[in-house]
Parts: sequence; structure tokens; C-alpha cells
Amino acid sequence: MKVAVIGAGAAGLMAAYAAASGGNEVYVFEKNEKCGKKIYITGKGRCNITNAVSPQEFLQNVVSNSKFLTGAIYSFTPDDTISFFENNGLAIKIERGNRVFPLSDKASDVTKCLEKACRNLGVKFNFNSKINKISILNSTVSDIIVNNNPVSFDKVIVCTGGLSYPLTGSTGDGYKFATDCGHNVIPLKPSLCGLNLKGNYFAAMQGLALKNVGLNIIYCGKKLHSLFGEVLFTHFGVSGPLILTASSLINRLELKNVKLSLDLKPALTEEQLDARLLRDFAAFNNKNVTAVLKGLLPSSLINEILKRSGLVASRKVNSITKAERALLLTVIKNFDMLVLSLRNIEEAVVTSGGVDVKQINPKTMESKIVKGLYFCGEVLDVDAFTGGFNLQIAFSTGFAAGNSIKEE
Repeated sequence: MKVAVIGAGAAGLMAAYAAASGGNEVYVFEKNEKCGKKIYITGKGRCNITNAVSPQEFLQNVVSNSKFLTGAIYSFTPDDTISFFENNGLAIKIERGNRVFPLSDKASDVTKCLEKACRNLGVKFNFNSKINKISILNSTVSDIIVNNNPVSFDKVIVCTGGLSYPLTGSTGDGYKFATDCGHNVIPLKPSLCGLNLKGNYFAAMQGLALKNVGLNIIYCGKKLHSLFGEVLFTHFGVSGPLILTASSLINRLELKNVKLSLDLKPALTEEQLDARLLRDFAAFNNKNVTAVLKGLLPSSLINEILKRSGLVASRKVNSITKAERALLLTVIKNFDMLVLSLRNIEEAVVTSGGVDVKQINPKTMESKIVKGLYFCGEVLDVDAFTGGFNLQIAFSTGFAAGNSIKEE
């Protein structure tokens, strides 16, 4: 079989490797001048290759279409990914949260390992190659137009990524290929991104990182999710690990109906927090409330807490009533933030939405509409939380496509 792989990212390189392992003649077409441009920036340049958990636990971290991914993840597991890299000469390590990195902490080593494994099997690379079109004849792939020249192929695997980080070459080409070939594309949304908030109170807190806080996601008055971790206030609103996770959970909702509620003291029950406030107020009963709260909360947060509680900063704690203290407690345990919008998709770690998986065979990643056409990785309507899960999806779907061609 003569196989074309469009895109030399994580999914494309794994698809090329798997297809070449089956004795196919494999050609990779990449519009950039080298492989894996997006791999180079993942994990802050260290490349979080995968997450060393069981397939069952892995799928619990998939936000969109986990059922579709079940076969691919079980067929090429995180353990299989680790073994692949180790067997191809890349030493790896596992860090907090089961995150897997190259021992060298260099993302470039991951790309080099993948490319070398492909070349060892005879995969031919074509860089600076723009694919203009995928041609179809009788509902079957016939050829691809490369730099305006037609080249015939038996199979075409599309691994062009999403819309995130367009400077790496992820500019949505695969979505156009999909629609041109008759596929439905689920609306594209930023995922794993910061959130713009309504108001401007957050400007005074810019740079404030809150660790070990609770975050409740409330939609139309109903609590959907409860998270725990770190939040960072920015000039536009909020970011940080908790917010990236939240963004992937709310990006398909009506954002005007979304409220985020921070529990600034999740380790304390309301009764325990009230007892703490009473102790602090008694110990410093002649001081103003701002000075007393500095022992409990970050300074840049206090003015907004007091404003929401209806207390002035100079108020002496010995004059605060039980009802006022109860309101202060409520605000500390429920610091509400209204979402204005998601940050731009160019800033997002991954793209949510993509080629409708109902039109894709989950075992092989082959189109149900066009024979010999496959879609892998971020171009599909699949996405997951941070921690190496999205790269593993790329590896597993790429392997599923390439390996299925091997078996023909």
C-alpha cells in the first residue's frame, strides 16, 4: 500500500511508524521545514509525553467523546507509549501526577526519537509541502494535490492538528479537508485556556496565585463540577491549572449562564472558619478588619472581599455584628466570578471540536464516508485535560490508523 500522512506532529509520526511497520510505502507531508513543531512547545518545552495511568483511568480524563476513544486507548495504552520510546532509545521519567517526560527534559528529543523510528522503517519525509486538496473518486481516496501537483495514494491519513498555536502550523487545514470530503465538523472552541471575567476587580489582583483552593462550576444555578488546585489572577481574568480544566468543561455551554465560585478556605468548614474569625477578632479587637484579615487572606484580595461583604476597610472588628461576620464568611467560601468569554483559540493548549467522530470508525480512524481516508489526533472531536492526555490521544489514534493499514 502507498500511504500518505499529512502532518508530521505526534499523531502523524506515530501513524507513519505504524503503517511502515506493516510493510507499507509511507510518505509524510509537512508544510513546515521540520517535524513536530508543536511537540517542541508542549510541557513548557519538556514535552509531557503521556500520563502513566491505566486505560480506564485515562478515559476518565477525556472530556469529549471518551467512548469513541476506548478501543484506541486500550489498543495502544500509555504503557505502550512509554515502551515505544524506551525501545527506540529515549530514556523517560515519571513525575508528580503520573506525568511522563523525557529524562533529558528536552521536547526535541521526543521528536527526534519519533522521526528516527520512522526513517529506520523507510518512511520518506517531504517538508515545505502544502497539501492543496484531497481528491476523491467513487467515494474512495484517489490522490492528494501537493504544492499544486497531484500524487496518487491508496490511503491518506490526516493528522493536521487543530487551531491552537497557529505559529506551529496548526491552522485548521484538516477541517477544510474534512468538509470538502463531506464530513461534519463540530464547532471549534478553545480548550485548556484562560477565562475573561466580567468586571474589572481582578486587575488589582493581577499576578496573585491562589494554591489549594476549591472551585465550583455552576451552570443555570446548578453545581456541575467541583475542582481543587491552583488559580492565577491575570489582567483579563483568571488562568492557572484549575481554570484550564474548567475551560474544557464549560467551552460548549452558554457562558452567560456560567458562574465560577471559589472556596478560598476549602480546608475549613463554615463552622471552623467562623471559629477562626471569632478568635482573630477577639485577639485583635481594636484593629481594623483589613489588618486582621491579612492573617487569613492575601492582601490584594482583601479589598474585594470587604466590598462584597459590605464592610469598609477601616471598620474595627469589635464593631462587626454576627450577621456581618456571617456575610464575610459566605464571601470567603463563595467568591463568585462571572465568565465573559474564553480566551482566543490561538492561546488555547488544544482545540475542542473537530471532525465528527460519528463519521469515523473508532477502531481504525477511517472515514465512514470516504474509503481510504483517515483522521487522527487533534483534528478529531476529542480532547482531554492537561497532563499528557492529549498527546496520548494523538499517539493512540495515529497508531490505530497506521496499524489498521498494516493488517490489510
